[in-house]
Amino acid sequence: MKYVDEFRDPAGVATLCSAIRRATTRPHTLMEICGGQTHAIIRHGLDQLLPPELRLIHGPGCPVCVTPLELVDAAIAIAQQPGVVFCTFGDMLRVPGSALDLFGARARGADVRMVFGPLDAVRLAAELPERQVVFFAVGFETTAPATALAVRAAHASGLDNFTMLVSHVRVPPAIDALLSAPDNRVAGFLAAGHVCAVMGYHEYRPLAAHHRVPIVVTGFEPIDILQGVLACIEQLEAGRAEVENRYARAVTDAGNEAAQALLAEVFAVCDRSWRGIGEIPGSGLALRAPYDRHDALQRFPIARVRAAEPAECISGLVLRGAATPHECPAFGVRCTPERPLGAPMVSSEGACAAYHRYRRSDHG
Repeated sequence: MKYVDEFRDPAGVATLCSAIRRATTRPHTLMEICGGQTHAIIRHGLDQLLPPELRLIHGPGCPVCVTPLELVDAAIAIAQQPGVVFCTFGDMLRVPGSALDLFGARARGADVRMVFGPLDAVRLAAELPERQVVFFAVGFETTAPATALAVRAAHASGLDNFTMLVSHVRVPPAIDALLSAPDNRVAGFLAAGHVCAVMGYHEYRPLAAHHRVPIVVTGFEPIDILQGVLACIEQLEAGRAEVENRYARAVTDAGNEAAQALLAEVFAVCDRSWRGIGEIPGSGLALRAPYDRHDALQRFPIARVRAAEPAECISGLVLRGAATPHECPAFGVRCTPERPLGAPMVSSEGACAAYHRYRRSDHG
């Protein structure tokens, strides 16, 4: 199979669902850790096609959603500084800070611009040498190479007016944190194919062995996801816990070694706080010397004040897979894409946004 339509074939979906039903003899809980997979599951109703013994839950697979509140507040504070052009992806514009979002900052006069990639912000810095251009670098290992390329290009061009507010996070430490939690109920993981296309999947083997859970690298179309589910179930039923690649058309064990070398040149691994989870050791990326001169938090000494999430918002539970959006009393009522309480309602990869778009009528 080569084309997208083949991976959405109803007959293929039905065949895989039958195989999953035959293979499942006892309860299992699986977690996908990619927001793109979450949206595909909800959009196509894949979870509703599975046997009742099998439950799919959603993990912290949305990098916009796990960006901590205090970093969003720092972004808004930097954007409001005189002479700053603040650049970000569209998803981040509506993510609520403790008082307002970046759209609100723009309404109050901040020069906030949506860009399609970090190199757009580098070009702006070259065109506007009298301004300070800041790019909000958010994402998993998937988007980090583009960020690294941009900051290296800015550094090589001597663009001292270009900085980044970095919020890149790494997936394997998050999986480890979820599996180490005392209330963990995840028996197997669907790993994000695009992350593994960059990083490979060798980092997952120690996790699978230590925690005794299967981890299956999976794509984003219905048949991709169901193939991943079936592989997980077959391992669990056989008592195995291995890393398996079911996205071979895009992923190799080694990954993209050129991208990995670029990441190692520009970034150092650091601890990072995740919204709804807390600080996870070794789960972030920070600019290393000499590129750290482009760190916005060094250029703009903004006070970082920890702020509490709205008491009514259960996004932390949703991001840990401990609750579904439908279990939030505010869902679709006091929390909507137009007036969100939390990031998962506005991000294109957020679980709450998926439920609101595709399954809102099921609420209640």
